[in-house]
Amino acid sequence: MTIPTTRLPSGTAVPVLGQGTWYMGEDSRDRAREAAALRLGLDLGMTLIDTAEMYADGGAEEVVGEAIAGRRDEVFLVSKVLPMNASRRGTIAACERSLKRLRTDRIDLYLLHWRGSHDFSETIAAFDTLMRDGKIGQWGVSNLDLQDMEELVGTPGGEGVQTNQLLYNLTRRGIEYDLQPWCRGRGIPIMAYSPIEQGRMLRHPELRRVADRHGATPAQVGLAWLLRQDGVVAIPKASDPAHVRDNRAAADLRLDEQDLADLDRAFPPPRGPRPLEML
Repeated sequence: MTIPTTRLPSGTAVPVLGQGTWYMGEDSRDRAREAAALRLGLDLGMTLIDTAEMYADGGAEEVVGEAIAGRRDEVFLVSKVLPMNASRRGTIAACERSLKRLRTDRIDLYLLHWRGSHDFSETIAAFDTLMRDGKIGQWGVSNLDLQDMEELVGTPGGEGVQTNQLLYNLTRRGIEYDLQPWCRGRGIPIMAYSPIEQGRMLRHPELRRVADRHGATPAQVGLAWLLRQDGVVAIPKASDPAHVRDNRAAADLRLDEQDLADLDRAFPPPRGPRPLEML
């Protein structure tokens, strides 16, 4: 069940197809099913799990904690601190709360969810303390545009950033003009959230045509389009077994030049800089 990997700047290898948890944990009646879906994903090799303190006010982290119980060493665990909590003391306290909900002693990759009012220097200092204490392995960011990234790496310690998690899919290609090349040039992988636009793009006729040629689903084509790129990690969410298995199959789908040309016509790449998009 091996999934290809990409490397963080630190040299750590991570699977290019993981599991997202946005919208999990919102209804206690669904938690057992959601945890079971995550465990199935682990069985299928999708060992990177992404979550955040924001998701369901910590409920998603609790689902993840249930899912990884007894299997922690199999998992590359990602979580995020809210910008309102991203002061030096606030980041450390937020991480402690996340660790408790996740039922673990460490988070492998801890991200600033988006930029807020706290200086990068405060957040970086907190990340350094958490790394020193063994509570996080590495740190990164999410939803930072090119100007933010340039400022971040110009801040003392900012060169330690390991990833930028961004809204990226066939319908949201703005980062390809400048931000993605900048990250690629520095060996910083993009972690693509909402990789199938929360399902909104799946009815597009060209996407369906490409999928039909391969006997695949439109969602699998959308994921395969991302996974073919160096330095991109996709983190789709799935709460039922069939969806989990469909996502896993996308890692084995190979798109050809005709597929890519057809998709470029249907979903044109940017011709100039665009404001960073977020959901």
